[in-house]
Amino acid sequence: MTRIEGVPPQDAGLLTRAVYWFARREFGAVPEPVTVAAHHPGLLMASGRHELAVKKAVKKSAHGPLFELCVYRTAVTLGCSWCVDFGAMLMKHGGLDVERLRHIDSYATSELFTDLERKALAYADAMTATPVTVTDEQVAELERLLGRAELVALTYQIALENQRARFNSAFGIRDQGFTSGDACRVPTH
Repeated sequence: MTRIEGVPPQDAGLLTRAVYWFARREFGAVPEPVTVAAHHPGLLMASGRHELAVKKAVKKSAHGPLFELCVYRTAVTLGCSWCVDFGAMLMKHGGLDVERLRHIDSYATSELFTDLERKALAYADAMTATPVTVTDEQVAELERLLGRAELVALTYQIALENQRARFNSAFGIRDQGFTSGDACRVPTH
């Protein structure tokens, strides 16, 4: 149970009910972080616009699957079960090999991950550490491998997941079962 209950649909304003409708259409259920953020409709709308803009901005990236893997690693590192559950579900529907996710903790030595993935995942770990432990060498190497724009996008995605996971953890938001059994709720488009 969350530390504060989400706003139930019957108590939501018109704009929040519209967000709930959109979320239910997209994900098959209203994500609990959305219902908690609904206590501040202005921030709920700002967050929703931001998430949609980020999704659109990185949609064309050739490294989208790498970004998703690093976002997932960040969620695991921070212990956000909601983010892990939701992220795995999104990756499954994106056609990514979710079986590899079971081995994410051994990415540094596992043959399931490419050299680029290992470097990017180590970067995600360094960004997520408190204090941040990113080195000049990591940035230079990833810039060489990905290019400057893709490195900025990767860094942004990891930073955004840090924000999401910390928000969810602060409020005790736990997984909703998006990936449990056959309950993968996101409709395939």
